[in-house]
Amino acid sequence: MITMEYEQPTARSISLWEEDEYPIAHPDDGFRPWLDPYPLETDTALGAVLICPGGGYGCRARHEGIQIAEAFNRLGLHAFVVHYSVAPRRHPQPLRDAGRAIRIIRRRASEWRVDPAHIAILGFSAGGHLAGSLGVHYDKSWLSDPSPFGKFTARPDALILCYAVLSSGPFMHAGSFYNLLGPDPDPAFVATMGLENQINDATPPAFLWHTADDSGVPVENSLLFAGVLRRHCVPFELHVFGSGPHGLGLATDDPHIATWFPLCVQWLTSNNWISAAKSQ
Repeated sequence: MITMEYEQPTARSISLWEEDEYPIAHPDDGFRPWLDPYPLETDTALGAVLICPGGGYGCRARHEGIQIAEAFNRLGLHAFVVHYSVAPRRHPQPLRDAGRAIRIIRRRASEWRVDPAHIAILGFSAGGHLAGSLGVHYDKSWLSDPSPFGKFTARPDALILCYAVLSSGPFMHAGSFYNLLGPDPDPAFVATMGLENQINDATPPAFLWHTADDSGVPVENSLLFAGVLRRHCVPFELHVFGSGPHGLGLATDDPHIATWFPLCVQWLTSNNWISAAKSQ
């Protein structure tokens, strides 16, 4: 059974915000967002993946966090999991959390031996919406940061979008948008958070996968996003598997769908993120 509940910070965890930087929800549930680093011991700067678990912007799925980080570690990439804000907190706080996480990684790149020009963001379901949002909204005023982290760009170098919530049109996942934007958002702003509407020539390259009969988040979310990437000549790779439920994570129980992970690694390898020898 998939457990949809909060993880708790550990000794490795890094708070994303100082006390006076983070807006407290009312009533205060005590949650403060944090980053869990999984850096490798290495003398060479390596690429990294920032992981955003799914959960409809209402929680964060356990199976879409540390398991994914450890899988990337085994193949020679640093990994980080961002435990971002969810309802009752609203936009732009989740996006600010993800942007601050990228900036922390870049600021500490030398310490962690991270290549600051090879930081991807990966998201599942609503976490995919968060990842994609950073890919198209990284330069918006919502992400301005007056702290010392602000001199580092929040733009990810690649997007990995797994059965992602991406569109705010007819195929939107209503629950995610309700949790993110509240019960009565401005329709114009809902359209702005439909990410296929925000793609431009500077959008990072993307790897997407989905199942054709996903009953939670329709596959059209990935198809629409990929179609607009194509129109803007942004490099992408899209894999649609014939059948499978929503929320599969690594999909270890389905050998066919589980090939998404080696396919993703091959894509990263082809873009010089990871050595071909290490990806075997």
